[in-house]
Amino acid sequence: MNKATGEEVPRERITRGLEYQKGRYVIVSDADLRRASPERTQQIAITSFVDPAEVEPEYYDRPYYLEAVPKQEKGYALLRETLRKTGKIAIATVVIRTRQYLAALTAEEEVLVLDLLRYPQELRDPAKLHLPPRNLKSLGISEKELKMAERLVEQMVEPWDPSKYRDEYRDELTAFIRKRFKAGKIEEPEVEEPAPQKTKGKVIDIMSLLKQSVEKSERARPRARARKSA
Repeated sequence: MNKATGEEVPRERITRGLEYQKGRYVIVSDADLRRASPERTQQIAITSFVDPAEVEPEYYDRPYYLEAVPKQEKGYALLRETLRKTGKIAIATVVIRTRQYLAALTAEEEVLVLDLLRYPQELRDPAKLHLPPRNLKSLGISEKELKMAERLVEQMVEPWDPSKYRDEYRDELTAFIRKRFKAGKIEEPEVEEPAPQKTKGKVIDIMSLLKQSVEKSERARPRARARKSA
């Protein structure tokens, strides 16, 4: 966006620069980035192999599928099958654009997946968050309520099927924009933001939902057994 005119800058007029002094930049092209450190920008450097369970979920950031370079299919397949047979993942470093990333290489079916990892300093310390204590009694949670919640989880367990899920908000937003476009309302109207609603008693609402779900399930079970025996 052009700060002076407020107009969007065409993609072909956008370039990359590194600031070396306040307000002064050196223009850098993709070729310059590759020439600066060819050995880092043209390879994935494996540093070690670890057990997947040792890398906590919060370190994973973004996955990429890796394709075999022509005439390098043998090395690709060898690494893929080695990771598969050993059950390990490879920890590596890779340079993407202007940054070096820590990454994990995993074998999934026929493809190698490169998962970019976060550095430890990028993670927020959980100890600094406002969290309820592990002592449930101090929160007024009874053993009965805990058992009820566990039973609800057991009833809702099902095989993981990612195809069942989609970004419903994006669909609704797209439909909203199309509706406005068809109505000729291109410019953004001045609409008051609704005041945030105060929410109270979240735990009570959740426990009420748990109780209703469990009771509904228990009422359905005897009828199911009766039909089966009949």
